[in-house]
Amino acid sequence: MNSETRIQPHWLSKSLAGILAGGLLSFAFVGLVVWFGPDGLKGTLTSSELLWKTQFNMWLIAPVWLLILSMTFLFKTGKQAWGCLLLATAVCFALQAGLRSVL
Repeated sequence: MNSETRIQPHWLSKSLAGILAGGLLSFAFVGLVVWFGPDGLKGTLTSSELLWKTQFNMWLIAPVWLLILSMTFLFKTGKQAWGCLLLATAVCFALQAGLRSVL
């Protein structure tokens, strides 16, 4: 088979992992930054500061998601990409839930 006509293996499963699991991971990661970053959302913020902060964090999801999506093609297999991204997502959501219940 010619190298020009050969399709890279696992590209579909890696792409879907980056889109679906990477999207969940970006929400979980930005959620950690929102709640436990500087000033959090429970600080003494005025309504305009709170609006600015929530808008900034909302728009931060897209670049984080695209970074994760682009990095999924560094995994050897699609199964490995799915496993690592879903594990990282579970850890981030568990950390967020645990910290929110304690703090």
